[in-house]
Amino acid sequence: MPAGLITGGTTGIGRATAELLHSRGYQVAVTGQNPGSLARARRELPGDVLVVRSDARVLADTDDLVATVSERFGSLDLLFLNAGIFHPAPVGDVTEKSFDEQVGVNFKGQYFTLQKALPLMRDGGSIVFTVGIGARRGSPGGTVGAATRGALLAMVPSLALELAPRRIRVNAVSPGATETPLFDKLGVSPSGRDAMRTNIPFERFGSSREVAEVVAFLASDAAGYVTGQDVVVAGGYGLGV
Repeated sequence: MPAGLITGGTTGIGRATAELLHSRGYQVAVTGQNPGSLARARRELPGDVLVVRSDARVLADTDDLVATVSERFGSLDLLFLNAGIFHPAPVGDVTEKSFDEQVGVNFKGQYFTLQKALPLMRDGGSIVFTVGIGARRGSPGGTVGAATRGALLAMVPSLALELAPRRIRVNAVSPGATETPLFDKLGVSPSGRDAMRTNIPFERFGSSREVAEVVAFLASDAAGYVTGQDVVVAGGYGLGV
């Protein structure tokens, strides 16, 4: 039975991916930090999904996570590095605390989770990063978030080459505007959402399930010859501009 670890897997895209992979026969572990989201995930996800509280910024937490996953699954076929936070602010308003938090979760945390989980990865497995279109297409107030996600994207080609001898594929998925709890956390108004839709050729937001389907593809044998790529899932946003 294949096994997958999903960081940031208690809500949104991560949770949708956990549900999808579990329905297709995967053993699944998900991580999160928010007590409420962790409780809901433990209550609502299938009982055999492993839900682990883990702060990506704390390497001791990552060590414990990897040890727990190793004990439960033995090895991994998929590592989906999806955890991330976003604190939009103009450059002049960015604080050192906010900067460090975003770098710590979005870049440092994902990097060292990869490093520590890599010994569990089976040859021929798949590693997928969540990046997002913000790393390529700017938005006011998004400098730190874009930079941290862009750092992940910059690593993908080098990692793909480094892990090619083990036939481990390394790719990224870049969602556009997607209906997740992040909208509510950021306080995006209904009028703001309407304005965003006008820039999307499909004239709607994506769903977490649609992004999860792409991750599942990248994890599957159907993507056995795909590595070093960034798959954009954004309803055509940015085309023709």
